Order: sequence, then structure tokens, then C-alpha cells
Amino acid sequence: MENTDKLKSIKVHSALNKPNLLLGGERELMLIVGLFAAVMVFIAMTWQTFIIGMALWTILSMLLRMMAKSDPMMSKIYLRQLKYRDYYAAHSSPFYVER
Repeated sequence: MENTDKLKSIKVHSALNKPNLLLGGERELMLIVGLFAAVMVFIAMTWQTFIIGMALWTILSMLLRMMAKSDPMMSKIYLRQLKYRDYYAAHSSPFYVER
């Protein structure tokens, strides 16, 4: 007779649970900020745009890292909550027709 007192354990690999971060921030947002800074630097090709582009890259990447440190999926959660309505009326059945 088998010993049924032990629970079955399953190994969960950490790569399946980790958020997809790039340089410590959300991947998509960091790529957008990097692309925007690169466009500013390489399109205008002046010292002013170089300084502004590097400053924007530095400041925004620091903000994105702070945001990802508090919640790695904050932007996705924010976009999802924008879809929610302010008020959901109670319905008596699934076949209720609003008049």
C-alpha cells in the first residue's frame, strides 16, 4: 500500500513567473522612451537636442524603474482599469433587458 500522506510537488520555473523587464523598467515603455530619445538625438543633430534627449532618457528611465519596482505591470493594470465603468447596476437575472 502506498503512502498517500505526502503531497505531490511540482517545480515552477522562475522564468515563467518573472515580469518582462528591460533595464529595470517595463519593456514596452522603456523601448518607447529609448526610441523617442534616439529620434530626438539623431534627427535634429544639434547639441541642444542631444542634451534634451539624454536628459529625457535619464529622467524617464529612472521614473519607469521606480514604477516597475512598486508594480512590474502597473501600466497594463492602469489601462485595464480605464475600461471599467463607474457604476454597475444590479440585475435580477441574466435575461434582464434594460429599458
